[in-house]
Amino acid sequence: MCERGSQCYKRYQEWENNEEIQIFREYLRIPTVHPDVDYDQCVEFLKRQAEGLQLPVQVIEVNPGKPIVIITWEGTDPTEKSIILNSHTDVVPVYAERWSHPPFAADMDSEGRIYARGAQDMKCVGMQFLAAIRALKRDGIRLKRTIHATFVPDEEIGGKLGMKEWVHKESFKQLNCGFAIDEGIAGPGEEYPLFYGERSVWHVLFHISGTPGHGSLLLKDTAGQKARYIIDKLMDMREREVKKLEDNPELTIGDVTTINITMMSGGVQSNVVPPELMICFDVRVAIDVKHLELENQLLDWCREAGGGIELEYDQKCPFVKPTKLDGSNPYWVAFKDALDELGLKVKPQIFPGGTDSRYIRGIGIPAIGFSPMNNTPVLLHDNDEFLHVDTYLKGIEVYKKIITNVANC
Repeated sequence: MCERGSQCYKRYQEWENNEEIQIFREYLRIPTVHPDVDYDQCVEFLKRQAEGLQLPVQVIEVNPGKPIVIITWEGTDPTEKSIILNSHTDVVPVYAERWSHPPFAADMDSEGRIYARGAQDMKCVGMQFLAAIRALKRDGIRLKRTIHATFVPDEEIGGKLGMKEWVHKESFKQLNCGFAIDEGIAGPGEEYPLFYGERSVWHVLFHISGTPGHGSLLLKDTAGQKARYIIDKLMDMREREVKKLEDNPELTIGDVTTINITMMSGGVQSNVVPPELMICFDVRVAIDVKHLELENQLLDWCREAGGGIELEYDQKCPFVKPTKLDGSNPYWVAFKDALDELGLKVKPQIFPGGTDSRYIRGIGIPAIGFSPMNNTPVLLHDNDEFLHVDTYLKGIEVYKKIITNVANC
């Protein structure tokens, strides 16, 4: 074996034998995958992690079969507001035939890339939180504020039976949370994306009634004519948002309202004009858009189209104030100081999708989404999702500093 080959082999063996990498890969091998998630194996794994950390753990179920695991590291002053380190245990479905490695094998290639569903979204973050705590405890460090590492279910399907309900329960209030850290997204360049707010998710269904009849006629006020009007109005609005994004390189996708047709249905036969059509739009409402004005605009378009259109909201998230990134937020000051001390470049922005942070912010608790993965292709929900070993291990060091700062502020 050549010298370079020998060095590569030695490095690979070091990765293989690293305790934190072994724990991470074990977690990735637990297939907590939708649509039918079995969380039992995951809960037992997390209980073992708590035991190894010599920390108390509790498991609660706001909804049956949807366990929330809480691992607590008590601070020197438990009366102070606590810090929540939140992650979700579920992952999205896979198309295994499109992967170069089995998606739940957590294979590591010779370059140090670990392939698995959840490698980026977001089993990495949950284990990095615990690894940071393990390192701090090993160093004999005690933090002022209590830390709660929370592992929640069903985030990938909106968190309706997980965080959304839990934040309103007594078991959450008892955590006495003052600040939360949750997931972010990988960054392909040197900068780390950092998220302080989210757009509001609206899934709008237009049930459009019109004149039915034979397909050979030119009937007035058909559902198709009305549907065209609604589609034109919303797609024109979409184009304005596209232009806004193109004209300002400082904006990210989270700064604009996105509009997409996601479902269309109706009709019974190719030569019959249907009495009703349904069109569904996925609308992610930018934080600077007034919700009442947008809803009134949709209603106006329904009337202008000819009436007979019923609006249904499959999901209609309210406006949630973003977390303040200024001197009025002591947690952010401590967080930012940690980033500066580490020499990390971050780009604060609005999250393009939805995370459980919106429910935490919704009850008035500041939250930041941050996954320490830079120089990494964005592969969440994609085939061959992977994370490099060195990126994972560096992330542990990053969280050590951040957690120490915010827990001692």
